[in-house]
Amino acid sequence: MRILDPHIHMTSRTTDDYRAMRAAGVRCVVEPSFWLGQPRTSVGSFTDYFASLVGWEPFRAARFGIAHHCAVALNPKEANDPRCAGVLDILPRWLAKDSVVAVGEIGFDSMTGAEAKAFTAQLELAVAEGLPVLVHTPHRDKAAGTAASLELVAASGIDPGLVVLDHLNEVTVGQVAGTGCWMGFSVYPDTKMDPARVVRVLREYGTERVLVNSAADWGHSDPLLTRATGEAMLAAGFAEDDVDRVLWRNPVEFYGQSGRLRPLLEEPDGTAPAEHEGNSIARGPR
Repeated sequence: MRILDPHIHMTSRTTDDYRAMRAAGVRCVVEPSFWLGQPRTSVGSFTDYFASLVGWEPFRAARFGIAHHCAVALNPKEANDPRCAGVLDILPRWLAKDSVVAVGEIGFDSMTGAEAKAFTAQLELAVAEGLPVLVHTPHRDKAAGTAASLELVAASGIDPGLVVLDHLNEVTVGQVAGTGCWMGFSVYPDTKMDPARVVRVLREYGTERVLVNSAADWGHSDPLLTRATGEAMLAAGFAEDDVDRVLWRNPVEFYGQSGRLRPLLEEPDGTAPAEHEGNSIARGPR
């Protein structure tokens, strides 16, 4: 089973997670920008964060045989903080980085005017840069938030095939199916979806334009739930080809639209750097 996790926050995870993910079949990840739990107080903190997403984290992932890409954005929650408004001004230079394969996460959290303004501005940036977009649908008022998201996507003029609406569930998937946008499902231990629920949705809606992710972060989450979903699909009678489509070919197709995706690391030739900007993942003498 080969897996590209299309939405996972590896900044929050350990090296043991990388090791376990590699053993489970994960060969590539896309890490969207998100809220870190502690509010940021300046644009400079985003600059450092984006630098880690395009620098340190790809280096760390490669040490465990996993290709790392990212998406950058002003996330919906912090779009409400006026101290973070200047992030929109610095985004273009980060969106030009080779390892950035999408704009995201953008969307709604509390359905405010500030969120809508940032959402619209970043859709415009995605159109200008020709990049896919990862849209966060809110955890509260999800149906209304999904409908509002679809309205802004349509108004932006972006090709809907370049947009995934994530964190969908049984209530909202029908709103997105048939729009041309991709449908994203986050699999969590306690909230969002679980493997059995995803299987039921796949039976009803099929495997086209579906992305399944772990969205693993600093909360109670599990970076191996993509693998668990694939196993649940097989147990439910789906073919191995169906699993490969959902867990590998679909995310490769979606993020491949950026023209920057390298879903597999090149075979190591013994010259890969052991350090990134003078730092390594090793601690102490061997």
